[in-house]
Amino acid sequence: MLDYIGHLPPLDDENRHRGPYALILAPTRELAQQIESETAKFAARLGYTSVSIIGGRSVEEQQFALRDGAEIIIATPGRLKDMIDKSMIVMSQCRYVVMDEADRMVDLGFEIDLNLILDSMPATFIKPDDNEALFGTNEWKGWRVTTLFSATMPPAVQRLSLKYLRKPATVTIGNAGEVVDTVEQRVEFIHGEEKKKNRLIEILRTIGLPPPMIVFVNQKKTAEMVAKYVQQSGKSVITLHSDKSQAQREEALQSVRDGYSEVMVATDIAGRGIDISDGMSPFSVRELG
Repeated sequence: MLDYIGHLPPLDDENRHRGPYALILAPTRELAQQIESETAKFAARLGYTSVSIIGGRSVEEQQFALRDGAEIIIATPGRLKDMIDKSMIVMSQCRYVVMDEADRMVDLGFEIDLNLILDSMPATFIKPDDNEALFGTNEWKGWRVTTLFSATMPPAVQRLSLKYLRKPATVTIGNAGEVVDTVEQRVEFIHGEEKKKNRLIEILRTIGLPPPMIVFVNQKKTAEMVAKYVQQSGKSVITLHSDKSQAQREEALQSVRDGYSEVMVATDIAGRGIDISDGMSPFSVRELG
């Protein structure tokens, strides 16, 4: 993507109002911010600007960040769609699109938003069927590149692939439909809140794995309750769910990364793509209540 942008004219007073050259879409704020942080490490050295467009921050703040244009935008679909609807941003020169965790975006109900965003880009950059490859032997053509990354391929993701991708290459890690053999999975069905609480405390006390660990819960309203159980096991704990403000969500992730919290109790907003240095211990509990 960065090499692609290098073939395009620098942003200036003539073209900066036409929008970014590249767009990266991610399902959650946390993942979008993580991508923005990693992108900036490379983009800044090349003189490119990257800006995140996510919920939880003021629209005015994000408009201000775009005042001088940006080669790269990292966004969650909902906030980007809103800004496109309100003509706060246009995508008239976007030529490189990355959809990360596409199945998760669909699970969160963003399929319609994704279609609107992708359809807002001009068709003039779409490579004709009878044209030579994007990076032809004679001349760089600059046709649009669209990439899609997905852990699974449900029907909705297949629809996106068929509509927006051209002759996609599919890369499968491991064997499709099989559990990764390096991950141990155990399932326990436990009835009764008190029994679940006692079993969780027992596991955390005896698991013998180094922190950090993550405990997943299905509902945000149970996160704080489960966090109290974790405290009873003697572990330091932090919670992460959608009722938290953006600042609180960022603080929770940083607390785990810095080692201040041994356990994070989270809903599935932390379920994909979140990077913790040295990795999370391979242990999680899905609270089924």
